[in-house]
Amino acid sequence: MLSLRNTQKSFLAEHVKEGCTVADFTMGNGHDTLWLSKRVGESGKVYAFDIQDQALENTKALLEKEGCPENYRLIKASHHLLLDYIDEPLDAGVFNLGFLPGGDKSLTTLRTTTLPAIERALTVIKPGGCLIVAVYPGHEEGRLEGELICETLAAYDQRMLSAYRFNVLNAADCPYFIYIELNEKYKGGAL
Repeated sequence: MLSLRNTQKSFLAEHVKEGCTVADFTMGNGHDTLWLSKRVGESGKVYAFDIQDQALENTKALLEKEGCPENYRLIKASHHLLLDYIDEPLDAGVFNLGFLPGGDKSLTTLRTTTLPAIERALTVIKPGGCLIVAVYPGHEEGRLEGELICETLAAYDQRMLSAYRFNVLNAADCPYFIYIELNEKYKGGAL
């Protein structure tokens, strides 16, 4: 059976190869950071963001346990501050919204920082690059966050980027993901 996580990885795999520079904008427990790190290898680079000490500790422990190359930078900061830390083009990026699995469920990503983070991420992703945004509408902020992201992306010029939404049709409040691909005509900066 297909899973949303495996489907996301299949979309990313086309863009994330040895030597690429990528970002995990919501590192959580480090599973996406791990996948990205192994995928880009020793010659690549991974930026990973989270605001919780527990996320950084869990991610660092996972990366060390799995023997990842030291190609990552774990950053304790909100994803909307990404331009303070990233000063080079990215091949791809990942947002996995919601709360830290196993952590405090009252701490979630917020639409007030997530939307600016996505818009800023799009300014550093190379033409032809991509961004994955996993949305969890099972709680009120997650629902509102997803609606705002979808509404905003729907207004972008399709000649510059294409945004797709993938979800399971026969499951209520099911997580879904948005796949954004920057077209080759995209020149960077504001869309």
